[in-house]
Amino acid sequence: MSEQFIRTEMLLGAEAMNRLSKARVAVFGIGGVGGHALEALVRSGVGTVDIIDNDTVAMSNLNRQLIATHSTVGMYKVDAAEMRIHDINPDCVVNKYNTFFLPETKDQFDFTQFDYVIDAIDTVSGKLALVECAKAAGVPIICSMGAGNKLDASAFEVADIYKTSVCPLARVMREQCRKRGIKKLKVVYSKEQPIKPSFAASQEEDGAASKRRAIPGSAAFVPSVAGLIIAGEVIRDLTGV
Repeated sequence: MSEQFIRTEMLLGAEAMNRLSKARVAVFGIGGVGGHALEALVRSGVGTVDIIDNDTVAMSNLNRQLIATHSTVGMYKVDAAEMRIHDINPDCVVNKYNTFFLPETKDQFDFTQFDYVIDAIDTVSGKLALVECAKAAGVPIICSMGAGNKLDASAFEVADIYKTSVCPLARVMREQCRKRGIKKLKVVYSKEQPIKPSFAASQEEDGAASKRRAIPGSAAFVPSVAGLIIAGEVIRDLTGV
């Protein structure tokens, strides 16, 4: 094992590090949650990552997204992420898709090629399509529930979707998963009651995503925690540690 990963190997062991180096993880959505999950995977030694997002870096991303800096504003997020990944680990294989994942675009992806799927996108229809595709391919998936309009980073939990409460997005996902016969789904969610933003941001401020949903308020220390929790679950599941 190279010196770069020696501190991780001290905790996980050589066999686990070998598994990570051969693993391929797909991260759908590389914003506040997905970007932190992605970086933790790369810094942990995951050998191949697929990154899927069609947004560009906006000024309003600077408060919480790892790939957002003044030098990357205006870049496609997948391009900014690839550059950052290779600056961390030049040997990491990056497959990038400048695509907004929806049921209509799911056929662009062969889920059987993935060892794990991270859902960090915002739309319910896209999340459900991801879950169905991963389940059909027999690939484990973990989904991020709502991280916007929240300030308590300590409130996140890992649970099955049917054991969640409070979170509005989790409630919708529970209902839709039940209708689709999805028996279980690992998620990261928060029981914190969402805070009502003090004002509404304009649609132009947050890239293409703003055209699909209401823009929530967000802080640097909340989505980042959700992303790191997700990465930890993926690492443990892949290595069995």
